[in-house]
Amino acid sequence: MNSAGVKKRKKKTYKQHAALPYTVRNGELLVLLVTSRETRRWVIPKGWPKKNLKPCDTAAEEAFEEAGIVGEVAQNPIRSFVYYKRLAANKRRRCRVDVFLLAVHDVLEEWPEKDQRKREWMTPAQAATKVAEAGLIKLLRNLALEKAD
Repeated sequence: MNSAGVKKRKKKTYKQHAALPYTVRNGELLVLLVTSRETRRWVIPKGWPKKNLKPCDTAAEEAFEEAGIVGEVAQNPIRSFVYYKRLAANKRRRCRVDVFLLAVHDVLEEWPEKDQRKREWMTPAQAATKVAEAGLIKLLRNLALEKAD
């Protein structure tokens, strides 16, 4: 309750699982971003929890479907962030995203959402300038700083 004795309604937070695909080329750390289907913003592959799949496996499956990549996914998230998912009719849903690193082994020429998205490799610092979610920007900037050390 607030100071006026009115009970505040807590906003429901939905859970999502995401992969942060990465590789190292010529000694340089690169991450893979994809565009969202509707707004064409740069994002990381993510989706809703899936029954009978561990969160890390959900993240890996989303990376395959959205970006056409296969690799080794970390069992534990490296970070979480909150964002507001845009839905139809100007509605938004508050989501907490657990992010799992995914070491990319294969980049496929064909994948389920190939015709709906673009994908692009870039440094974490470059990626931080392309995404909109504050928590994801922070995660990418931290990766860039760790690599610089």
